[in-house]
Amino acid sequence: QVQLVESGGGLVQAGGSLRLSCAASGLTFSSYGMGWFRQAPGKEREFVVVISPSSGITYYADSVRGRFTISRDNAKNTVFLQMNTLKPEDTAVYYCAAHRWMGFSSTRRYTQPNEYNYWGQGTQVTVSS
Repeated sequence: QVQLVESGGGLVQAGGSLRLSCAASGLTFSSYGMGWFRQAPGKEREFVVVISPSSGITYYADSVRGRFTISRDNAKNTVFLQMNTLKPEDTAVYYCAAHRWMGFSSTRRYTQPNEYNYWGQGTQVTVSS
């Protein structure tokens, strides 16, 4: 049984930082690409970032590039999202997700929720102005 469990969300002031974690179990973690998505109230789930199994490839949404950093520790089956210079518009529930890695190209960037096989339950991030 695959489980993805996010943690590290909370309330922070604009300009602050948070570090999210996602612990995976029940899958061969080093074979899966990992992504972060977010969903604000009344909005669709939005792609944030993806990382390849070996960490050699990362791809960020324009809205977070330069502020957020994804990393992973395959020995601990954990993926991280370091979020700096947070803005009120970053407020959302953040989800981690896993997908079977099938390479990366201009037409395969794993930015769509339906490309992912497993999802966590989400962690709330609230950025106050």
